[in-house]
Amino acid sequence: MWTCCGGDELMPEIYVDADACPVKAEILKVAERHGLPVTFVANSGLRPSRDPMVKNVIVSGAFDAADDWIAERAGDGDIVVTADVPLAGRCVTAGALVTGPTGRIFDKANIGMATAMRDLGAHLRETGESKGYNAAFTPRDRSAFLETLDRLCRRAKA
Repeated sequence: MWTCCGGDELMPEIYVDADACPVKAEILKVAERHGLPVTFVANSGLRPSRDPMVKNVIVSGAFDAADDWIAERAGDGDIVVTADVPLAGRCVTAGALVTGPTGRIFDKANIGMATAMRDLGAHLRETGESKGYNAAFTPRDRSAFLETLDRLCRRAKA
């Protein structure tokens, strides 16, 4: 949902699925550089910010409550940061620009494959064929994320 930035001009917002997000500081840094508002959405406490461009939303502990809150608001031209593939799919459908915390972009061209791979991984874990270990978050992931978010911010403001 775009917000008004003074005149009649609207600007995109950055929505963050914040519960397990490892790149909160990076999001704030890039958002400040681009003058974009950020909304962190979580099921549990978040560190308060004095920055008027940063909003924290604590939702109920219900399953997918944070995802639902973001999906109901993110729209055309907004930016969403999430590692959750189903949420990414909902936001892509709504026209949002979506990236994961490793800089992986989700878009109309790849969200179907991302969903299929997620479902396959879940099936393999359920059957015991895979232990389901996630790769460690690396400095390279952080760098790729910064690049991707900066690019998405420029695109959203264009």
